[in-house]
Amino acid sequence: MQDPKGTETSEASSFSASFTAILEELKRTLLALSEAQLHTAVQSLLCARRVFFVGAGRSRLALEMAAMRLMHLGLTVYVAGEVVTPAIERGDLLVVASGSGTTAGPVRAARVAKELGAEILAITTAPASELGTLASAILTIPAAVKHGDRGAISIQYGGTLFEQTVLMLMDTLFQEIWHRRGQSAEELWKRHANLE
Repeated sequence: MQDPKGTETSEASSFSASFTAILEELKRTLLALSEAQLHTAVQSLLCARRVFFVGAGRSRLALEMAAMRLMHLGLTVYVAGEVVTPAIERGDLLVVASGSGTTAGPVRAARVAKELGAEILAITTAPASELGTLASAILTIPAAVKHGDRGAISIQYGGTLFEQTVLMLMDTLFQEIWHRRGQSAEELWKRHANLE
């Protein structure tokens, strides 16, 4: 029989190695983002009349968290597909996340937004993709896509590194806008949901 303490130590060591590897990947990816693209993204968010978000799967979930945070800052935000989301128009910004830049729903939304004169901020690993060509501004994430040669870029499954980076990237943009606006945490707290 194995020593229970030895097993626990071995498992903890395994978890620790996974934590470290994932954090290192995420740190490396975030530090490789273009400062110029980040500044442009902040300006796009600040200049937009309203900000719409669209993504699929886990990318959408990361953008939903970003939408909530930007709402706390006082921006007018919507998530595409929600029943209270209005029509997008000129002067609005559509933030789209798609690792491949070819995900059908998000690309279709970007086409519609462009036809209506809205600006598009694309978050993708593939700036030359259809999504990239539709975009007014791009945040290029050097991460794996679901079916690409992910082994050379990430030890994690599928598009996990991309989705993690979308979340951390949007939190970073939130942090930058928050500091630029000089709002207190108390001001943001007043906008938190109170019907929970």
